[in-house]
Amino acid sequence: MIRKAIIPAAGLGTRFLPATKSIPKEMIPVVDKPAIQYIVEEAAASGIEDVLIITGRNKQTIEDHFDKAYELEDILEKRNKVGELATVRKPAGLCNIHFIRQQEAKGLGHAVLCAKSFVGDEPFAILLGDDLITGSKPCLKQMIDEKERLGGNILATMKVDDCDVDKYGIVDGKRYHERVIQVNEMVEKPALADAPSNQAIIGRYILDSAIFSILEGTEPGKGDEIQLTDAIKKLMDTQNVYAYEFIGKRYDTGNKLGYLKATVEFALNREEFREDFYTYLEELMGETL
Repeated sequence: MIRKAIIPAAGLGTRFLPATKSIPKEMIPVVDKPAIQYIVEEAAASGIEDVLIITGRNKQTIEDHFDKAYELEDILEKRNKVGELATVRKPAGLCNIHFIRQQEAKGLGHAVLCAKSFVGDEPFAILLGDDLITGSKPCLKQMIDEKERLGGNILATMKVDDCDVDKYGIVDGKRYHERVIQVNEMVEKPALADAPSNQAIIGRYILDSAIFSILEGTEPGKGDEIQLTDAIKKLMDTQNVYAYEFIGKRYDTGNKLGYLKATVEFALNREEFREDFYTYLEELMGETL
């Protein structure tokens, strides 16, 4: 059973400057919810009981968002704003949410290592905040179900176009069944000619706690950062690692175009303004063609 998850949220968000000069990237809203709330909601819907959000300097608003807002709640309650009150209270009630700071920007592997004492000796999940994934069943829940069937460690993957393989960690190995590969090869951001497949790792992982001792001995790699991928490669020497091609749609909100796509499509999925927004988009496209 996977009870704990960590969400690294200490990055500088340089791709979203100047907004991220004063607003954490994770707090930029997709429609009306901060991106990180969607991630925590996925964890909670997958049965996660405790979430550790790894923050950095100038990220206090993330903690505030998942805390109670007594004054605001009191005002909404007195004004009988039932719907708004439920919306404000929801983030704090999703699951047990904890925070720790990554004091130095040493990469994803170092951020994960900051969670060692929180995780203890049990398997755990990692959810990266740039990847919003929709579907009838949460991506992490799909992975947990595969973990229960297969054991080992699970990486979420998706097929990417040839032109995009150099943007991801790429895996290959023995096909276990239609959506699962037992990984025996992993290459970080390869050139197309060096890519073993087009199965790209996406920001969801289920890993054994043995990864922490490996991370402690992992030397800084690309960008002088401790790379999680390097540690997973070493983990493969002693444990099975499986790549699971999840069912759903992934939005890369870490880049501006991906963020815009997510905002439009999430808005179109909202019943309260789907029709009016769709009509507006049709009219807008008609004006620009």
